[in-house]
Amino acid sequence: MIEATSCGGVVIFRGKILLLYKNYKNKYEGWVLPKGTVEPGEEYQETALREVLEETSAKASIIKYIGKSEYTFNVPEDTVEKDVHWYLMMADSYYSKPQREEYFVDSGFYKYHEAYHLLKFSNEKQILEKAYNEYLELKKNNQWGAKRYY
Repeated sequence: MIEATSCGGVVIFRGKILLLYKNYKNKYEGWVLPKGTVEPGEEYQETALREVLEETSAKASIIKYIGKSEYTFNVPEDTVEKDVHWYLMMADSYYSKPQREEYFVDSGFYKYHEAYHLLKFSNEKQILEKAYNEYLELKKNNQWGAKRYY
């Protein structure tokens, strides 16, 4: 069993959510949230911000920790058990550019119901739902973007 840890973000700008479309040699295709592997010596928040910037070119800031998703998948030599720590983030614009080296071919900001249906993985849908509810609560209380919560 290989254990792996990643961090990512549910990035929101003006109520819309940033998604990436990955197409890896036509074997893996689908919309995902930006995330990536923690590098040695890196804090989880640093990983999440770095991965969002690398994969999407979007400048974002962390608002709040959302939670962790866990899943396993198989690689030829073993089974990988992965933990992903998620953060609610606010982008500073609608700008995004997919990272081609990681096989991302499209990116963009989508309305919640569109993003929810586009996402490939159920665990990312659950994180999106949790993050968006946090966003709505902060917005309702006029706290969205006012300060950081981590």
